[in-house]
This record gives sequence, C-alpha cells and structure tokens, in this order.
Amino acid sequence: MAASGKGRGSLVADKRYTPARQTPARNTGGGGGTPPRRPSRGSGSGRPPRKRGPIGRVFFGFFGLIWRIVWGVGWRLGVVGGSVLGAAILYFLAQLPDVEQLVDARSRGSVTFLDREDKVYAWRGETFGGMITADTVSPFLHDAVVATEDRRFYRHLGISPRGIASAIRINLSEGRGPLEGNGGSTITQQVAKLLCLGVPYDPAQWESEADYEADCRRGSIARKIKEVPYAMAMELKYSKEEILTIYFNRAYLGAGARGFEAAAQRYFGKSANEVNAAEAAMLAGLLKAPSYFAPTNNMDRARARANVIIGLMEEQGYLTADQAEDARANPARLSEAAASRSGGFFADWVMETAPAFLTKQTTEDVVIRTTLDQRLQKAAEEALAFVFETKIKQGSNAQAAIVVMSADGAVRAMVGGRKIEAAGSFNRATQALRQTGSTFKPFVYAAALDLGYSPSDFVEDIPLTLNIPGSGPWTPKNYDNEFKGLITLTQALAESRNIPAVKVSEWVGRDAVRQVANGFGIKSNLTDVPSMALGASEATLLETTGAFAGILNGGSAVTPYGLVELSLQGESEPLIGATGGIGERVIQEQSARYLTYMMSQVIEAGTGTRARLEGRPAAGKTGTTQAARDAWFVGFTADYVAGVWMGYDDNTPLTGVTGGGLPAEIWHEVMVRVHEGVEVKPLPMDIPEPRVPPQQQYPEYAQPLPDQPAQPQRDRSQEDPVESLLRDLLGLY
Repeated sequence: MAASGKGRGSLVADKRYTPARQTPARNTGGGGGTPPRRPSRGSGSGRPPRKRGPIGRVFFGFFGLIWRIVWGVGWRLGVVGGSVLGAAILYFLAQLPDVEQLVDARSRGSVTFLDREDKVYAWRGETFGGMITADTVSPFLHDAVVATEDRRFYRHLGISPRGIASAIRINLSEGRGPLEGNGGSTITQQVAKLLCLGVPYDPAQWESEADYEADCRRGSIARKIKEVPYAMAMELKYSKEEILTIYFNRAYLGAGARGFEAAAQRYFGKSANEVNAAEAAMLAGLLKAPSYFAPTNNMDRARARANVIIGLMEEQGYLTADQAEDARANPARLSEAAASRSGGFFADWVMETAPAFLTKQTTEDVVIRTTLDQRLQKAAEEALAFVFETKIKQGSNAQAAIVVMSADGAVRAMVGGRKIEAAGSFNRATQALRQTGSTFKPFVYAAALDLGYSPSDFVEDIPLTLNIPGSGPWTPKNYDNEFKGLITLTQALAESRNIPAVKVSEWVGRDAVRQVANGFGIKSNLTDVPSMALGASEATLLETTGAFAGILNGGSAVTPYGLVELSLQGESEPLIGATGGIGERVIQEQSARYLTYMMSQVIEAGTGTRARLEGRPAAGKTGTTQAARDAWFVGFTADYVAGVWMGYDDNTPLTGVTGGGLPAEIWHEVMVRVHEGVEVKPLPMDIPEPRVPPQQQYPEYAQPLPDQPAQPQRDRSQEDPVESLLRDLLGLY
C-alpha cells in the first residue's frame, strides 16, 4: 500500500515470514536502528566480555584450581574434624562424674594443730575446709573470681578464641613463646587442668602429688588440643555455677590451703561464705601465684594484688565506687593465728614424733591437741628478736634456739631459729647436735650428791694432769687460767671451774656420771674420757632442757612431749594419747634439791648473773664450748624450765660470746615475759649445812664461802682407808 505523502515514510507491505538469518541494516537516520549487543553472562552491562591474555588465563586458572582444591579438601577436613571433636566431647562427657565427686582434690589428708586451749595455731599437709558451692559462697568472692579470671565466663562454651589470641599476642610481645606465660584459659579450662583432664593420680607413675600437678599444668600443644573437647564436655555436663563450684573447692591457694573455704579459714579465721569485698579480692588474687601473693608471706604484696582485683570488680560493675573505696580503705587483715605464725617449729617437731601414717603420709584429716602455750611462744619469739635487735650488730648470721617446758616435760614453746621459716625447715632446738660445754656439769655433781656428798664439801682447784691411755698427758684448764685452791662443790659449780668438775667426775666414776646423764635424757653416746665432765659430748637443746626439768621435778626422768592426743577430724575418740612425761627416778629427791641450790648460786653469784630475775628465785647453768662455737644457758624457776642455745650453723666460733653473756640475757628476757602475771614461788631446794675446810691440813687454802658459819671438821676416822687415800689424791674433801 502506497503512503499518503505527508512527511511520513512510504508504506511497505507486512513481512509474513522471518528469514533464517537476518543481518540488520545500519541505522542511517531512518526509522530502523542497530539492535543492542547481547549482554555478557552475569553482567548487567552491555559491554562485551573481557578477554584475558595468555598470562592472565594461566595465572587465574592456577589460583582457581588451588581454591577449588582448598575448598574441596577444607570442607571435607571440617567435617572430619567436627566429627572427631564431637566424638571426643562425647567420650569425655561419658567419663565426667557428678560434681560432688570432684570437689576434694587431695590424695593426702591434713593435720590441724590445737594449742593447750584448743585453739588452732598451725596446719600441715593440704587442708580442705569442706565443700562450698557457687550459690552459697560470699557474692563478693564469687564476683571477684569471675572478674579476675574470666570476665566472659557466662558468654562462652568453655573456650575463648579471643582470649587465647590475646594471650598469644601478649606472650610474643614480651619475648616469650606463644604458650608461655599468659594462657588465655577460661575458668572452664582451668578446671579442666585442675582435674588433669580426667587423668587420676597414680603414685606408681609420679614421685609425688606435686609432680603430678606440675605435669597437669604443663602447657604443651597436645595438652591444649585435648583441653578443648574436655572443657566443652564440661560445659555440656555441668552448669556454669557447678563449674565454679568445682573451681572454688579444688584451687590451690597457698599455705597448704586447698579450696577457698580452707584458705578463708587459714588466712582470716572465717568461712568463705562470710568474707567481705577486701578479703574476697585478696583470696581471688592468690589464683595467679598462690605462694607469691600469700598474705602470710608478704602482706604488702597481697594487698597490692587485692587492690588490682578491686579495680577489676569496680570496672566490671560488681562493686560500686563507694564499695571499692571502702574495700581499699579497709584492707583484709590476717586472723590472730595466721598473723602470729607461732608454733611452726613446734608443729614440725610434733609431726616428727607422731607416726608418719597419721602425719606426713596421712590420707585422713587429723587433729592433734598439743601442749603449746601461744602466750609463751610469743614471749620466746619476742625475747629473741629483742636481744638480736638491741645487742647484736645488724647482718650477723648467728643463730639461736629456745625451748620452754614444764617440769613434767610438757613443751610450752619452741623457737628453732631466728627467722620463722617454711614448714620442715631445720630446727636447731631438736635437730642440731652440739657440744654442751659446762651445761653438762650439773650431772657430774648430781652423781656425787647421789653418792652422799654435800654441796658444802671441798675440792681443790689446783693444776691437774691426767695420763690418758693412748693419748698421753692431759691438763685441763679453767676458762680464766686461774686456780682458786680449796673451794666447795657449790662454788666450783657456780663459777664453772673445770678442774674441780674433772676431779669429781673421776672420783665418782665416769660410769656413774654417764648413768645419771642418760637417765635424765641425754641420749648421746657420752665419750669415756675425763673431758666428758666438761661437756665434750653432743646433745640437742631439747634433750638438755628436758634433763634440767628432771632436776626441777625432784630427780625423775623426763621425756619431753608436745602431743596430748591425736584423733581423726570429726571423731571424739583419740587414736593416740600423750607419749611423754615424768618417768623413773634418776637421783634421790634430796640430791635434786641440793643440786637446785647449787645451781641457784650460778645465777646469784656465779657465771649466770645476767640471767637473774628480780624478785623471783631461779637456778641454771651456763655453758661455753671450746673456741666458743656454742654458748648455752639452761635454767628454771618453780614454774618453767627454759633452754637457750646460740652459735653459727657452720660451727664458726662466736666472737666475745659465752654462755653467761648473750644466752643468759636471752634467757632472762624469755623468763621475764613468760612469768608475767605468774605468782612468785620458791624453788624446791634445800640449803646444805656449811662445813669448815680442813685448815689443819691445808691452812693456806682455808677460805670458807662468805656468810658460812664455822662448823666442826668432818670426822674421817671411820672412813675406808682406800677411799680416804683416793680422796686425798684427787683433792676432794
């Protein structure tokens, strides 16, 4: 059909058919046009696909292949790893017991020591204070632990990848290995370590429980990998509060305390359910390093750590600003028993005297009632500190030990060294065997008195030489290198004259002297030589003090003891009773009373005047060994016996120290404090009848002791001739 010709194009006939292939004409300005290009696949634009060069195709093809391999292997490994992790979680889940079976981590028990008034003063072993739960523990302690150890505790499933990554970053920045130092462990992971990932303690595999726990804490990669499913299994088995309950009961918190209940009792004398914010912060601070931050070790350090915890609690909203400020202003204080730290050496000694299966190796919780008097213990410790602070130059390594006991051998106080040391430290009161020196001389005179001699009898203090078989001549000397001539036995002991002591010992017989000394408790092998009379043999301070207690009680043997009764915790019937006390008679009571008089003169007018107690009768004996390696003073009042030893651990000679010097002053300070408020009592002693020296035979030596009235000369006409001759030869009258 033709067009009408009004500016429009000419009409054409309709196309009925479409050819198989048609090439469109270019648009030359008419009504036709060029059709748009076919868009490339995946592209919204009309641009043609970009053609890569040969290098591009190789590069992208290679990495495409790598990605397809990684993806293919990765999702398969993920499936396998997830399956293994799930199987491990199920395996550990099936092994986890109920919470109640996990709260007590100890394989051994504890020993709690009570003083004579049934107050706790020391612990040994690992103490478990009893089960506490996260629901009943003090809210301050609950929050302090969470704030310190795992602030995201309630938001994770047992592990915290963010915490681990942060710990690795910190370790590497400080020059450590990635797993050394900060571990990034959650509380759940820490509990897993405390449970040793389910591996029980086996004595056949580990030498000690400490080795077992050290192995459990070792941070190897293999252990970390195992820790993950174990922690996740715990999250499935237990609630968050149950996990905290296990943590509260199993964590070691220093000073032998296992769990927060034991720690609260040990440090503050109260339950973990009752601690305030400051106490809770100090307890939580122990988790980082129990021994280092223990308040009994260094209170300033413990309080500084507690302030850090208080800051964390305030920052995380567990404490208000006012509560935090109050906790800082009123820091935690140790209980009286923990603060005094008294009786440590005493407790060690009692542990040694009781059966090991009920002390060191006990699997039960044991309670031991003892003879310790904490007032007397404090008095002894303060007296020793006072003398060393005021009478001895700073930096001195000299050591000292003290024992205080009753006349029946009940030990009331014991100081095993100048400084309070860790449990099990060397105890110089019970373990140090030292030469006794002149403190042995009372046993020489005890033997003579028991054979009928009087304190008023005379002996010659003149040069003496004895021939020792196998050794040759031996000439003892007095400490002042002087001779007093004819003196009484009382004066000889009071002035600690050596030659008279040797003469008396040889006269009565060394066997008799040894028998008396052994009977009173000197258990050492006393040498069978004349120098035995001068204390050449060794003994401990405890033995020597116990031997003097035998003199005070009237001449009966004494076995020093500290244990009154031992029982299992919660049981009323004791398993063991007291094992010491007064034993058999050694010398007659009259002899003991005479000897007490002689020893009183040591303090009144002899070598021990520095020990004199104003207004209170006392008796004692000084002792200084060869080259002044040991200095002693042992003595008693009517109420207590006390012994003091002083010297160096390496046997270095003391400079300018004798038994009548610093040891006597320490003894004086101890006894003044010990007798505060104690009624003054007379000593159990008899004053002997004085005698006149044999002026007719030795007029040049006729020097009676002062204030002694003249008495008729002793009648020797009825004596055995042989006995009389021996007495003349030895100069004993």
